[in-house]
Amino acid sequence: MKSLCFNGHLRKGDELLCSVCGSPFEIIPDNKFRDKITYNFEYIKKWITLGEIQTPILNFKNLSFKLDYFSPTFSYKDRGSKNLISYILSNKEKFNDDLNEDSSGNAGASISAYGKNAGFNINIFVPEYANASKLNQIRAYGANIIKVNGSRDDIQIEAQKHNGIYISHVLRPEFRDGIRTLAYEIFQQNEKMPDNIFVPVSAGTLLLGLYSGMEHLYNSGEISKIPSIIAVQPDNISPLCSRINNIEYNADNNLTSIADALVSKKPLLANKMYNVIKNYGKCISVSEDEIIKSRNDLALMGIYTEYSSATVYAAYKKHNFNSKSLLVLTGNGLKSP
Repeated sequence: MKSLCFNGHLRKGDELLCSVCGSPFEIIPDNKFRDKITYNFEYIKKWITLGEIQTPILNFKNLSFKLDYFSPTFSYKDRGSKNLISYILSNKEKFNDDLNEDSSGNAGASISAYGKNAGFNINIFVPEYANASKLNQIRAYGANIIKVNGSRDDIQIEAQKHNGIYISHVLRPEFRDGIRTLAYEIFQQNEKMPDNIFVPVSAGTLLLGLYSGMEHLYNSGEISKIPSIIAVQPDNISPLCSRINNIEYNADNNLTSIADALVSKKPLLANKMYNVIKNYGKCISVSEDEIIKSRNDLALMGIYTEYSSATVYAAYKKHNFNSKSLLVLTGNGLKSP
């Protein structure tokens, strides 16, 4: 394994940003893919687990749904949290017992569950307007919730200043790297890889983790090509789609979305996401009405998701995809009833 920044400079320790160019880091596997998934993470010496399973796939002819909310805290973020907290536990001498994260939702809940299980004190910094049901879930795991009155940047600054270690799920490459497991499961669960994989996109951890896993499978000779990755965002908050599709976008707009997990207006990983989608897929944005209808349609199919997850079904219906498509559903609907 090697850890390089997005511009190719080597990571020297546990820094979050490159001292040369200021870009985030990523972990690049340099060995061939191995069927036992944990063997693909050689830098993890001690694993924490909350009883994860291989999340199921429902098949409807050329359309499939990967129910990735069949995980301990009911969101795909458990893939990243398991890997990140296991890394910290494997290198405990480098870290403080207090771990700080800025997230008002699924990442905060997930890191709280895994971090507390591993014996750490977890502090979650959230905005004043955070979703009450998600805060209740974070609270249930025993984490400390610190509300911050201010912007997304203000919340991050408070998390960084607080006593302990800042373990940003966006900037920590170990979190993103854990999402490689999604690609491995899709590979193991399908006789033939899907032509298209749809993912909701906000900060970019899901998109980049999925791509890293697919790239590893391709470089290992396990797949003949990387599937087309369809990134999906709400119309109201669509920095990636606007850039890909050459549509004017105001990152300082005051718009919100019912897809409350997809609210990153100025994602820190924007350039890397842009390069991946430009080369390997496309970006589709969907309206609030389309999101609501798709969530209701999924519910009548027996699939109850967050509005943020339903965006991918809205995007699938909006365009004519005749080839085999898999939609990744990332969060349980009870998180945003």
